[in-house]
Amino acid sequence: MSHFHHTTFMTSTVIISVTGEHLALHQEEYPGRLDRARVLGSHHEGMELHMHRNTRSAFVVGGALALALTSCVSEDNGDSEEDSPDGDALVLGFIPSQDDDQLVEDASEISEQLSEHLDRDVDDYITDGFAGMVTALQTGQVDVAMGLGPVVFTQAIDQADAQPILQSERFGSDTYVTQWFTNDPDTYCLDEPVEAPSPQDDIDMLYCNGVVDEDGNFAEEGPVGEDALELIEEGETISFVDEGSASGYFYPATQLRELNGFDPFNDIDAQFAGGHPQSVQNVYEGEIAVGVSFDDARESLYEEFDDIGEEVVVFAWSENIPNDGIAVGEHVDEDETEEIKTAFEDMAASEEGEAALNDIYDITGLVDVDLDALETAREVADDFGDEAQ
Repeated sequence: MSHFHHTTFMTSTVIISVTGEHLALHQEEYPGRLDRARVLGSHHEGMELHMHRNTRSAFVVGGALALALTSCVSEDNGDSEEDSPDGDALVLGFIPSQDDDQLVEDASEISEQLSEHLDRDVDDYITDGFAGMVTALQTGQVDVAMGLGPVVFTQAIDQADAQPILQSERFGSDTYVTQWFTNDPDTYCLDEPVEAPSPQDDIDMLYCNGVVDEDGNFAEEGPVGEDALELIEEGETISFVDEGSASGYFYPATQLRELNGFDPFNDIDAQFAGGHPQSVQNVYEGEIAVGVSFDDARESLYEEFDDIGEEVVVFAWSENIPNDGIAVGEHVDEDETEEIKTAFEDMAASEEGEAALNDIYDITGLVDVDLDALETAREVADDFGDEAQ
């Protein structure tokens, strides 16, 4: 694992945490479904990241870290009175999930609304990825964390003693799945691919092996298409997303181990794309025959590749995976934790709050955390031992 120099930049009350050498957006998943009417956010597609709050922006270009800010920005550790005028601002952490200029603006909107509900200042803190958020909770840099996928959610609980308070819901579902896709349907589609409108954008795309039936209805839950997964041979190159991703690595690698007896570290040629759209693109461009992402990440590439739904066919699903959630740091006392939870619930119940939550992570509701479901995610991660850290 690479060791990166860590630098924190602050623009007004937005703290952006990035790592040197290159910026790998360790994106976790935010799709949900209602009768498989799934919704997903846009994801980072390259090595350039634009973050804006008002007129301020940060750019990361190529494999080198070159950061240019459009306004006067001071480097700070986030503890000065300039950062927090009253010295007691709540710091709300976000994991990157977008490929456009909206993340900082969306985070700012969430923080402003939470501030109104709590009647106190709230600052945004954008981490560089999963591990960075766990560390931020451990060190007290972050008081509340959003966008915690199931594996990092359990790591925040186990390693940082964070308190889970709420879980995301999307169109009535608190779960989603890994999708397996291929550019070789002759091998991995055991029946004729079915064309059906995609979840969010109604783009015609191909599915097989029961993911979608002949009437265009999506399967109600996973796993699906596991007979086809058994065709994957030892040593096969597979495009995964990131070593820290639940749907992009932990769950599909576990699925292969259970079905085929593969050791995920030795029996698979795992190639990590760095993001869900990138994994789809690896298969689209023919570099790799089989890949995984959350469902249905192909939509985010349609504007660039309008034949993505024909060239990349979804042929299997994993078991259902718990949605992401919100956790509060151990250093936050019990009364304050309850106030924060209530504020988020009130926000989600309002029209403005619902829109803001949908903008940041496609959240359509917030529900109590399903601890039993998180336990399954913990078991999946624990099976990977130190590799899950």
